[in-house]
Amino acid sequence: MIDMHCHILPNIDDGAKSIDEAIGLVTLAVEQGISRMVATPHIHLGIYDNNLQSINAAYGVLCDALALTNLEIQVRAAAEVRISPEIMLFIEQQQLPFLGCYQQKDVLLLELPSSHIPPGTDKLISWLLAKNVLPMIAHPERNRELQTHPERITPFVQAGCLFQLTAASLLGDMGPAPQQLSEYFMQQRIYSIVASDCHSLKRRPPKLALAYDVISALVDEDYAYSMTTLIPHSISCSLFNAPR
Repeated sequence: MIDMHCHILPNIDDGAKSIDEAIGLVTLAVEQGISRMVATPHIHLGIYDNNLQSINAAYGVLCDALALTNLEIQVRAAAEVRISPEIMLFIEQQQLPFLGCYQQKDVLLLELPSSHIPPGTDKLISWLLAKNVLPMIAHPERNRELQTHPERITPFVQAGCLFQLTAASLLGDMGPAPQQLSEYFMQQRIYSIVASDCHSLKRRPPKLALAYDVISALVDEDYAYSMTTLIPHSISCSLFNAPR
């Protein structure tokens, strides 16, 4: 399995707080059957002002530490980018890391606020698509506007966006509303991938294998395999084939 959304880079956002915790999260991921991880620290202006330089520095620290272990896993780095008008400038300046490629487009992990869908989101998505950037909407089931009005995801589906389910949402760890909406979206096969979005050993450890079992039970095993392995591999193969 491939985990394409996780916060395992140490001391860079609200994820792993130390290299020891980072190694602990990767160890748990390996125990879940994960063979590849894409670290996706937040880029959220004014809160987590990360950039290519800070992400690559933290990624180097993690890779050096992993080299001293016997863990059988490959790790690469991208980012989870909070939606903002500045994204257009960052794209023009080639300052945002991508998850990989899908259908000849660069895939950007795009995070909405938890409260609402910001006005102009549809226009930003159209602009990104015109720039050959395909948005993957992170954990839409955790957006409260979508919890109240799930039909409002339709324009993003019609635009061709990808969607990432958080395993903890499906498992009920984040409350009943995200769980119910994740089940609803999943049964409509809206999701492209499922990822751990792991942050810490206690608060949100990786649980991808458990999510695989639930998806298999609620939909079917083919969809579970597609969400955990097939589509993540298709997106990230260019990332993992590139030099570290």
